[in-house]
Amino acid sequence: MARTRTLSDLKDGELEGRRFLARVDYNVPLDPEGEVSAATRIDATLPTLERLREAGASAVLVSHLGRPKGKWDPSSSLASVARELSRRIGYEVPLLTDPPGSRELEDRVGSIEPGRIALMENIRFHPGETENDPQFAEALASLAEGFVGEAFGTAHRAHASNVGAARIIRERGGPAVAGLLMARELRFLRECLADPERPFVAILGGAKISGKIDLIRAILPRVDRLIIGGAMANTFFRALGLETGESLLEEDRVAMAAELLESGGETILLPVDCVVAEEISADAQVRDCDREAVGPADRIGDIGPRSREIFSREVLNAGTVLWNGPMGVFELEPFREGTFHLARVLADQADAGVPVVVGGGDSAAAAAAAGVSGRMTHVSTGGGASLDLLAGNELPGVTVLETVEMASR
Repeated sequence: MARTRTLSDLKDGELEGRRFLARVDYNVPLDPEGEVSAATRIDATLPTLERLREAGASAVLVSHLGRPKGKWDPSSSLASVARELSRRIGYEVPLLTDPPGSRELEDRVGSIEPGRIALMENIRFHPGETENDPQFAEALASLAEGFVGEAFGTAHRAHASNVGAARIIRERGGPAVAGLLMARELRFLRECLADPERPFVAILGGAKISGKIDLIRAILPRVDRLIIGGAMANTFFRALGLETGESLLEEDRVAMAAELLESGGETILLPVDCVVAEEISADAQVRDCDREAVGPADRIGDIGPRSREIFSREVLNAGTVLWNGPMGVFELEPFREGTFHLARVLADQADAGVPVVVGGGDSAAAAAAAGVSGRMTHVSTGGGASLDLLAGNELPGVTVLETVEMASR
């Protein structure tokens, strides 16, 4: 039995005096002035940076921000991230703006002292990044003697900074390991499927079945209860022959939803009532109704009060809970109570010692909006990556890292 090798597996002697290329995920939100408005992802990497510092290693941090499409875009500069990171670690973190492969960058990287770090400018300013261009990967790999994968949010992508460079460094005999955050992500998400405490309850929400079909199929045989909410529940309603009015749904997935209902049987639990309105807006006039009473002009925006209580009872009986996707349009006040109610119940369960894993993306944002993020057992930093991992798909940014054999239990 094997597991991914992590930074914790490296002794001080394997770190001291070495320079590491660390792929982090600082794709953080910015305020209208271009400053970091939420530093959760930066804070999540601090234990890894502290481990490198304590051991006398230096590091070149690599990240993306936004979608600059392979060219310079001032709105996607990591300058504000460098300032925020500097404030958090107590010394100035220089932003390296010279391109990979340039002598100027090599000189600046070579001047980084042991125990210090520097941050490269947005790696997606270069087209070779998303293309996993071999020459671009080589230019990155030449900057370091070891690699730390700390960007779980991009682990499902095969890019130069998280796969190409890591592979080259490994081939040269350097360590390529998961950072402490990546290791935590892998441990919690893998354990959710490998050996959960029973009953195992999964809660899936959000807008579309299509983005989560692999996850549904992979997890359905493993869970004791699969709760489905959000707009994706509307497609299941249609499969049951129910009226969904003007609600968001995927017509081309109705047959698939019917197949899942047939194969899942009593394992699948759908909402029994809804919060509806004529429009989904911040000032919408809403009403609660049974799912059979949705009218032709209605739009479903949340689960109703009876569904909240039914779902909560399932959660309170659970031994392990996985949550991925909100129950409604939680960003708007009239449609947030279903998601917030469930988030509070999940937090109570986590407080009681029940493992509650939040699968990143919108559900992580919902937990934050409900004010309970810090109470969950684990909140993933990766949306698409967490879905792929839970669905049993290969993550290139994890596969490229070293593995170590574990004694079987």
